[in-house]
Amino acid sequence: MNVEKLDKLPPPPGILGSLRAGFDIVSSHVWLILLPILLDCYLWLGSRVSAGKVYSSVIADVMKLLQTRSLPVEETKLLTDSVESFSRFSWLSWFRTFPVGIPSLEAFAIPAEALLQTPLGLQDVVQLESIWTLLGWTSLLILTGWIGGSVYFRWVAVTALGEAEAGIGILRAIIQTIILSVVWTVCLLIVLTPIVLIVGLAGLFNAALANGLLFVILLLSYWLVIPFFFMPHGIFARKQNALYSLYSSVRMTRFTLPTSGLFVFTAFLLTRGLNFLWSVPESDSWMKLVGISGHAFISTTLLAASFVYYRDMNAWLQTVIEQLQQKQSVPTQQA
Repeated sequence: MNVEKLDKLPPPPGILGSLRAGFDIVSSHVWLILLPILLDCYLWLGSRVSAGKVYSSVIADVMKLLQTRSLPVEETKLLTDSVESFSRFSWLSWFRTFPVGIPSLEAFAIPAEALLQTPLGLQDVVQLESIWTLLGWTSLLILTGWIGGSVYFRWVAVTALGEAEAGIGILRAIIQTIILSVVWTVCLLIVLTPIVLIVGLAGLFNAALANGLLFVILLLSYWLVIPFFFMPHGIFARKQNALYSLYSSVRMTRFTLPTSGLFVFTAFLLTRGLNFLWSVPESDSWMKLVGISGHAFISTTLLAASFVYYRDMNAWLQTVIEQLQQKQSVPTQQA
C-alpha cells in the first residue's frame, strides 16, 4: 500500500488513547473483572486436582527404560529432571487457553509442593489415579476454558464497542472460538514439533548451541505472534467467522506492523511487569486477594483497550484504502 501518495492522511490511532479508553471502560464497568477474580479465587482457595501419582508412574517407567538402554548418567538425570519439572507445572493452566480464555494469575503460580497454605488452612488435594482420568480432566478444563473465555471476551467486547457492533450471539461465539482455538493449536503443533527436535538435537552436541538457538527462536517468535495477536477480535468485534477473523488479524497487522507491534509489546510489558507486583503477597495472606483483583483489572483493561485499538485501526485502514482508491482513479477520469 503506497500511503505516501495521500495528501492528507489522518493519523493512526494512538496506543495511549486506546489504553486510556480501556481503563475508562473497566473503571465504569467493574463487574467485567468478576470472571478472572472468581477463577483465581477458586485456584487459590478451592480444592486442587493433582496428577502426582500419574507423573510418578511415568517417571518410574522412564527410569526402567533408561536402565535398559544404559544411557550416561548426565542424560539420565536430564530426562528425569524434565519429567519432574513437567509434573510440577500445573496442568490447570490449560483452563487459561490461548487465544481466547480467562486471564489467571494463579494458574501459572502453582508451587512445586503438593500442599498450599491458604488463609483457610491447607488446600485440599484430589489425586488422579490414571492417565485416562488425567486426559479426561484436561479435555474438560480446555473445553470449559474455551466456553468461559468466549463469555468473558463477549462481555468485554460488547461493553467496549456496543451491542450493535459487537453483539455476536453467545452460542456462535463459543463455536467460532472452539474452531479458532483448534486451528491455532494444530498450526502451533506443526510449527513447534520440528523446532523442538532441532533444539533437542543441538543440545546433544552442545548445550550453549541449543540455548543460542532457543534465544533466537524466542526473539523471532515475538514478530511472528504479532500478526496473530488480534485473531479473536474479528469474532467478537465484527461478528466474523474464525477463519476470516484470522485473516483480518494478519491483514491489519501487515499494514500497521510498527504501531500494532508496539501495542502488543506494551501490553506484554504491562502484563508481565505487573504480575511480579501482584505475586508479592503470600498465599496464606488475604492480601493475595488484592493481587488477584489488580491482575484482573489490568488484564481486562488491556483486553478492552485491544478491542478499541482493533476497531479504530481498522477504521483508519479503511479510510486510507478509500483515499488511495480515489487518488488512483483521478487520472483515469481526467483522461
